[in-house]
Amino acid sequence: MLRTLRRRARAVGSALATALATALAGSLLATGATAPAHAAVPATIPLKITNNSARGEQVYLYNLGTELSTGRQGWADANGTFHPWPAGGNPPTPAPDASIPGPAAGQSTTIRIPKFSGRVYFSYGQKLVFRLTTGGLVQPAVQNPTDPNRNILFNWSEYTLNDSGLWINSTQVDMFSAPYAVGVQRADGTTASTGRLKPGGYTGFFNALRGQPGGWAGLIQTRPDGTVLRALSPLYGLETGALPATVMDDYVNRVWQKYSTSTLTVTPFADRPGTKYHGRVSGGVMHFTDGSGATVTSFQKPDAASVFGCHRRLDAPNDQVRGPISRTLCAGFNRSTLLVNPNQPDATADAFYKDDVTNHYAREIHAQMADGKAYAFAFDDVGHHESLVHDGNPRQAYLTLDPFH
Repeated sequence: MLRTLRRRARAVGSALATALATALAGSLLATGATAPAHAAVPATIPLKITNNSARGEQVYLYNLGTELSTGRQGWADANGTFHPWPAGGNPPTPAPDASIPGPAAGQSTTIRIPKFSGRVYFSYGQKLVFRLTTGGLVQPAVQNPTDPNRNILFNWSEYTLNDSGLWINSTQVDMFSAPYAVGVQRADGTTASTGRLKPGGYTGFFNALRGQPGGWAGLIQTRPDGTVLRALSPLYGLETGALPATVMDDYVNRVWQKYSTSTLTVTPFADRPGTKYHGRVSGGVMHFTDGSGATVTSFQKPDAASVFGCHRRLDAPNDQVRGPISRTLCAGFNRSTLLVNPNQPDATADAFYKDDVTNHYAREIHAQMADGKAYAFAFDDVGHHESLVHDGNPRQAYLTLDPFH
């Protein structure tokens, strides 16, 4: 589901158009599965938003993304009616006010979501500021100190609703902020949910980040009055200078050294255990071969930005070879499992984040989740450790704004 975030196409709406619209394809590619056939999914389904935050501020909701039937970018109102964005400008022009009044503390609001790939934003106390360029919608980018949303407390969930059902997830790929959980009610009345923190998990995460040496506390953003707003992802920590560019070098160097004399085996498809690729480092480059010994793809030694962003030197196209290998490598680097297991991906989470050099942001997020599931980096779905629920015949979706303390 996190294709939008992985590509980092922040400045324009093309991220939602080209990435979230292919979320299902990306998810199926990861497992080698095919989409099951289901009864017709209705044109809209209800999304029930419950405010358990115990906060007194007005909540504002936004449903933004791409209409699947046309590929147009826009927003949906509370009834699920789609509205395309008007043309933008250069410099960017204000977007129409797409806000929907959210529920007060202790109450619920139900809106309709259409066949859409996008995000449901929610903000506390202030409306979010959206603008339009000639290329589409400008998403909030709070790693930029001049972003108009920098001092607003907000977060978002991502979803795709199409003829094969609903996929909805929580995400921390860009930032960890206002806590929430997502869920879906199945046709038989049962409910699946994910994304909920443990009791005390919100403050526990920030306290752990503050106590982690090496610049990790610098990911935390506050308002001028000291109110904690969020923690940026490590990729944005690199961009803002909070984390040193060398933060992953020691681990990457050890991986490159190990696999210059041994072989890393990647089995990227759970339902195709016979499809294996074998990686060895030669001349500073990791080359992967298939069963016949032919080289299928190669990777330059990644830097921290490539690891945390799962892009650049770990780019992962939606194909059947490089993409699946790259996403497996990216997960192994973020979880620091490549030195302890030469057969990737790992079957369990027992060895995740044990090295001193690791993605401590992701480590602490998973540690604070009630079910251990999270989208703390773009390919956190490798091995099914992501906070995602799906149903092919959904009756209702849920978004619960959880307590901060």
